[in-house]
Amino acid sequence: MRKSVIAGNWKMYKTVTEALEFFSKVEFAGKTDRVETVVCAPFVALPALVQETKASGIQIGAQNMHWEEEGAYTGEISPSMLTALGVTHAIIGHSERRAYFAETDESVRLKTRSALDHQLTPIVCVGETLEEREAGRTRELVREQVVAAIRGLSSEEACRLILAYEPVWAIGTGRSATVEDATDVIRFIRKSVADQFDQQVANEVRILYGGSVKPDNIQSFLDTEEIDGALVGGASLDPSSFARLVEVAAQRGDLG
Repeated sequence: MRKSVIAGNWKMYKTVTEALEFFSKVEFAGKTDRVETVVCAPFVALPALVQETKASGIQIGAQNMHWEEEGAYTGEISPSMLTALGVTHAIIGHSERRAYFAETDESVRLKTRSALDHQLTPIVCVGETLEEREAGRTRELVREQVVAAIRGLSSEEACRLILAYEPVWAIGTGRSATVEDATDVIRFIRKSVADQFDQQVANEVRILYGGSVKPDNIQSFLDTEEIDGALVGGASLDPSSFARLVEVAAQRGDLG
C-alpha cells in the first residue's frame, strides 16, 4: 500500500511567530510514522519550522521555487537554498501560481526536473477550472498538465514525485468534488502516467486530492484506494483540524 500523504499549504498566512505557535499547539502522538506529514509554509518561516519540527517526523515544504540553481532572478528562491535549510518538499504548479503568476506547463516541467535533481519531493498540482469542466475538457486538460510535468523523467524519478489533483473550482470555495468524480479523475491521472511509463510506475506514484478538504469529509476520500491523501489549504491552518486530518490518514495506514 502506498504511504498516505497529508500536506498542508498555508499559502500567504502566518508570520514566523504564528507558525511556531501552531506547532506548540499541535499534537500528532507518533502518527507521522504512518503518514507522510508535510507543512508547506511561507518562505520566511521555513528556517524556524525546520528546526522546530526536527524531532516530530513532520517535514517542511516550500510553496514554490525557481528551477535555476542561482542567478539574476530577483525575488526568487532556488532549490539549493531550500535543501540547505532542510526543506524536503516543494509545491509546483499550484493553480494560484498558474492563474496569478503566469506559470505554464513548461515552467512546471522545469521546476519538477530541478526539484528532483536537488532531492526535493515535488508536489505537482493539476486541475481544471469550472469553465473547462463544464465544457467537458477535464480529462484533456489534466492529461496535458500531467504529461508536461513528467516529460523527460526516468521511471525512478517519476516514482519519487507526488501528484495532486486540485479542481480549481473547489479550492477555497467550500465546494469539493464528489468522491466519485475525484476518484474518476485520479484513476485517469494514474492511467496517463502508465501511458508514459508503465503500470508499475503508475502504481507507485502517489496522487492526492485537494479542494476544500476538511476533517469531516477526508475519510470519504481516503476510503478509495486510488486517493493517497490530501493537499489541504484552509483546514491546515488550524492545529486541531490539521492533526485530525493526519489522524484519519494514520488509521488508514494501520489498516494497510
